[in-house]
Parts: sequence; C-alpha cells; structure tokens
Amino acid sequence: MSPDKQIELVRKAARKWARYLEYCSRACSDPHCEACIEPLPQDKRFAGDPWQAWPYNAIYQGFLLTQQWWHNATTGISGVSRHHEEVVSFVARQLLDMMSPANFPSSNPEVLKETLDTGGQNLVRGAVNFFEDWQRAVRGGPPAGTERFAVGDNLAVTPGQVIFRNELIELIQYMPATDKVHPEPILIVPAWIMKYYILDLSPENSLVKYLVEKGHTVFMISWKNPTVEDRDLGMEDYRRLGVMAALDAVSAIAPESRVHGVGYCLGGTLLSIAAAAMVRDGDDRLATMTLFAAQTDFTEAGELMLFIDAAQVSFLEDIMAEQGCLDTKQMAGTFQLLRSNDLIWSAMVQNYLMGQRRPMFDLMAWNADATRMPARMHSEYLRQLFLDNDLADERYCVDGRPVSLHDIRIPIFAVSTLSDHVAPWRSVYKIHSQTNADVTFVLSNGGHNAGIVSPPGNTRRRHQIATHDDLAAYLDPDTWQARATHHEGSWWPCWLGWLSNHSGEPVKPPGLGAARKGYRRLGEAPGTYVLMP
Repeated sequence: MSPDKQIELVRKAARKWARYLEYCSRACSDPHCEACIEPLPQDKRFAGDPWQAWPYNAIYQGFLLTQQWWHNATTGISGVSRHHEEVVSFVARQLLDMMSPANFPSSNPEVLKETLDTGGQNLVRGAVNFFEDWQRAVRGGPPAGTERFAVGDNLAVTPGQVIFRNELIELIQYMPATDKVHPEPILIVPAWIMKYYILDLSPENSLVKYLVEKGHTVFMISWKNPTVEDRDLGMEDYRRLGVMAALDAVSAIAPESRVHGVGYCLGGTLLSIAAAAMVRDGDDRLATMTLFAAQTDFTEAGELMLFIDAAQVSFLEDIMAEQGCLDTKQMAGTFQLLRSNDLIWSAMVQNYLMGQRRPMFDLMAWNADATRMPARMHSEYLRQLFLDNDLADERYCVDGRPVSLHDIRIPIFAVSTLSDHVAPWRSVYKIHSQTNADVTFVLSNGGHNAGIVSPPGNTRRRHQIATHDDLAAYLDPDTWQARATHHEGSWWPCWLGWLSNHSGEPVKPPGLGAARKGYRRLGEAPGTYVLMP
C-alpha cells in the first residue's frame, strides 16, 4: 500500500523490460552476447550450453529478471517485521521456482534434445521412475537405490564394540588400527536429528576410520530413534543420559587422560552446554572441543528461522502432543524446502523428464535414513534456543542454574561450511565472541553435510583456516573471510594436526571396554539403536 514502494517497483519493471528487450534484439543474432542478468552462483539450472541458444536464452533471462523483480517487491518494505518479510520473500521464491522454465519439457532445451535423441524414451523412463517413486511413497519405503547400501554391510563398517547402553544411547568404542595411540580419546557427539554413521559412511568417506588409522582412540554416541514412549525426554535428559553418561564411560576406560570432545550440529550445541556446565562445576575432563557446523547463538540461524516463530512452535507442539514426537517426514520436508532447487525441482527434472536416475551414493542413502524428535526435547530446543536464545544470553539452566559459554577456556576447533542452510557459517562464527577460548576456525566449501564429510583426495574441496591468535583482535566474519589462509583440499588433515598438537605422546591403546569398571562389550558395532526404524 506504499505509494513510494509502488513507484519504485514500476520504475524497476520499466528498466528491466528495456534491458530485456535490448538483450533479445542482440541475442537473436548473437547467442553468445553478454547476458543482461547472471544466475546466482549456486543456481545451476541454466548452466548447460543448450540454454545459451535462441529462444531459450531469452526465456531464462526473462525468468531471472522476473525473479529479481519479485525479490525487490518482497523486501525492503517499511512497517513489516524482518521475520515476516523473510517469510513472504521465501514463499514468493518457492512459487517462482515451481514455475521455472527448467521444470517444463516445452521450455527446457535439454529435455527437448533428449526427447528427440531417444525418440521419447526419456519420458517413458521418467514415467516408470515416477510410478516407482509413487509406490515407494505410498508404502513408506526408502528412495530408489538405497537398497544397495546397508548399515553394517557397506556403511558404518569401521570395527568396534558397543561398550555401554542406556535408554537413550549406545556408546561405540572403535578398535585401534595402530600399535600406539594418542592418550587422549576422542568422544564424538552427533546430532540426534541424524543417524550417527554420517561420520562413518563407506570406508573411503569415514571420518572415524580416518581418525583411528591416524593413531586416535575414538568413541561415538549412537542415539536411540525415539518413539511415542519417549515423548517426555527433554534437553537435560540428552545431556545427562547422552554426553555425560558417555563421558563417564570414556573416563572409566581411559582414566588417566582428558578427552577431546567433538560435536556435530545439534550435538555440538549440546556439547557446548555440557562443557560450560562442567567448567562451572569444576569438572576438567575435556581437553579440547571441536564443533562441526554447530550453533551456540541463534540470532542469525538462517532460513530455518522462517519455520520457527511463536505461532509455528505452538502449532508443532499441538501436533507433537498427539504424535508424541516430530515425524521423520515433517523433518525431511522442512530441509527439502530450504534447498528446493536441488532437492525437489532439479531431482524431478532429472528423474522424470530426462528419465535418468541420479546415482545413489552413501551420503544420499544416509540422508534417507531419517529420525524422529521427542516432543518435549524438540519443544525445549525450539523455544529456549531458537526463539529465546537462552544459551547465548546466559539464561540456559543446567541443574537449575544458568551456564555461560564464557567459562569455556579449552582450545576450540570450529568448522563451518559456505553453503550451510541449517547452520549458516556467520552464525557458527559467533563462537569467537562467546568464549574465552583459543578458537581455530575453518570455513569449508560445501553444505551442512558434504562440507563436513570431506575426506582427503577430493579435488573439489577447499577451505580457509585461521586461529584467533594469528589474527590478534576480534574480526567480523567478512573481514575474517578476507584475511584467513586459503587451502585446497580437505580440512581433515588440518584438524588432525591440531588434535596432535593438543595430545600427548602415543601410548599403548586402551582395551575395548573395561569390565572391572562396570563397562563391557555388548556387541559388535554398529550396535542395535542405529538399526531401529
């Protein structure tokens, strides 16, 4: 209703039309002429050569200009809260992505070429793929191709033993692969929003295998997939029965050594809470803390915040009150919307219009192995951390008393990724100002999962790294990015070197389990909890 905004949008539309018509007149005779608008770096829909030929270049250029105009129309509006503006802009983008010329056979030159080359067999194969996917969806089955991957067969196969189990976790101790190991064991706390074996995928992509082969003793928490009976499990239960119970077991098996704590995503947030409470209570068992794509301040939590406000959390709580937990499909749907171009529309074009199945690989198979969230825990997590930001503001309570991340002084290694839609890297970066620790920060290319599962040898990986002391005073994220050292390849070797610098001289490996201390071998890894549907 703002006249100024309306006039501005009319002017923008006129300028865009003029640019577009001028471009079309040039593109008719010179398909390789300079474009009037470039796609965003992450937008690969129109990257193929067929899109640069007339009239498809004009079609996609017109779409991108329209998309840009709608971005102008749904942002920078006075009198609207930032959250609601972002919601409207997000919905507008989702609707536009549905109407992309790449999604329709008649306006997608790559689909048309494939149809001509195969005599329409691509559409026949696409119809078969669609019917198969529909059948799997109706039956509640996994995506096509996942049957080639099985936990304990070709996923999560690093040798180890379950040495502790309670009502929430199994703790896996991995067998040593070297004659001597660093005395400080590593305890990994994955997020319970995912199955733990993302860090122990196929052998060539396994972080666990990489660590044990480099002389480290590794323990991993495997979370139980909650059911309706677990509806009353809360954040404190996950800290007490998860992190602290696992730490007690590790300390019993390696009693003379402090522990390298590692947390991934939500597991990293919980590890940070536990570490702050431990310092407050005089518990110094942690030697270092490593955080993979983990947030401790949620004021800039990215597009995930679009789904989280007081009204939406209340709505979720009503759903969970009936179900007892947040269903796997509800979780997966949210994350798919955050990357709808890659996970929905591009996949649809590839599978149903091109008739070509995207090859299934270990990370995709893991992604299809979804988990649930207990009602109480999920409500506490959303309200206390996302909505109220209690941890960053020192209001989050453990055992009835608030904890402060500023109490943490052990060295921290924090990893973030450039394309992370779940834990944006500038949000992860806030750990610098929240603790009194020596922070080594890594910014890797890739997303929330692929940027972490980044074994050496992958030529597409690169990262930046800097330690706080190297840069002296506090730097804002953009300045840090401009100054931090660039490296080609995986960040894993950098982390390995950092761990070695904070570890003692290698010693004889500890035994698997310690029956005399109440812990014993309960079965081969990967255990039983990870196999729960």
